[in-house]
Amino acid sequence: MTTSPLCSGSTTPLEEHHHSFRFGIIGGGWYGCHIATSLRALGFRVKLFEQHDRLLHEASGNNQFRLHMGFHYARHSDTRTQSHDGFQRFLERYPSLSRSVQDNIYAVPLCDSLIDYGTYRTIMVSSGIHFTEGAPLGVELTNVAGTIYTAERVLLLSKARAYFEAELKEVLALGHRVSHIENMDDGVPIDGERFDFVVDATWGHYARPPDVQVIYEPTLLLYYEGPPDFPAVTLVDGPLCSVYPTEEPGLFTLSSVPHTPLGQFDTPVEARAVRDSVDPQVVAAKRALMEEQIELYLPAFPTLFRYVGPQLAIKTKLIGAHDDRTCQVTRRGRIFSVMSGKIDTVFFATERILSMIEGSGALSVNDVMSSLRDDIRVVNNQTKKRAAGARL
Repeated sequence: MTTSPLCSGSTTPLEEHHHSFRFGIIGGGWYGCHIATSLRALGFRVKLFEQHDRLLHEASGNNQFRLHMGFHYARHSDTRTQSHDGFQRFLERYPSLSRSVQDNIYAVPLCDSLIDYGTYRTIMVSSGIHFTEGAPLGVELTNVAGTIYTAERVLLLSKARAYFEAELKEVLALGHRVSHIENMDDGVPIDGERFDFVVDATWGHYARPPDVQVIYEPTLLLYYEGPPDFPAVTLVDGPLCSVYPTEEPGLFTLSSVPHTPLGQFDTPVEARAVRDSVDPQVVAAKRALMEEQIELYLPAFPTLFRYVGPQLAIKTKLIGAHDDRTCQVTRRGRIFSVMSGKIDTVFFATERILSMIEGSGALSVNDVMSSLRDDIRVVNNQTKKRAAGARL
């Protein structure tokens, strides 16, 4: 059994009485892997199903690899709170699976941001996140009203994949596409194999989560080679763009809120069809739009960066205009669905699942009568006896 900071001495009632619980987890991305290792560390039996032949293959392995503190979510306080909390916890739990990006610049454009710089700065100050105003020396930005910079981190994808494959090697079912789940009162068979609970960590690709409205968005990011010590640059907040380093020094991603998406669809099947049909003409058209946008704020971009190739993925997003990227956990019977747009909120997912299981067990004591009045009578009688004894 693996060890973890989660098991640091005392046990909870859930741990004491339900070590026999068996969890089936669908999806070997960051959430599926973290939930699986966390549950194993608490003594539960786990099996992780991943349709590909390696972990972190889909969206978890195709993104900007940010480990951030919430600076680019000025319009949603819960996302900032979960990100800030998760950033610190991620460093404690996975100290070797990210590296420092010392200078992360967040710049508010003069005209294209949904909020002004003063409002942005005030929000970040009130959030308690450390930053320095201005920009590091040697970085020239244009058409911006103000900038801040801070130290954040980038995820190390290759190390993370190797880490989770080693931690979970005894319970991995790689190359297994789940075809059938039956949500029964006393268990959940996955392709005929029984589990007590199932966690769908596919971000809605296996089954749309209940009571959550989402869209499926195929995306195209671009890779560029650039100066290894160049900082991350993110324009906030709204339909803007960013340049962010990857795990490989000198290799960066270019992303754009309006130009990275290839459409929005009601089903993952439609989104996958669009992602898998991207041709060089689509890439060239998107590249022209994204480079034009970043050059408006970082005019040295074409001089400093050289195009390498595209990155394709699918994001599942909550429907709404308030930029919500919090972690959502819903439950239907014995099946949990986990949704989130940010890797640093993995801790919330595990704790929410355990809380919902433990809470459901408490339903059996709903009819117990309150003992408070009896307790008051006992104390009153004791004080009266002591008073009577004092008078004798």
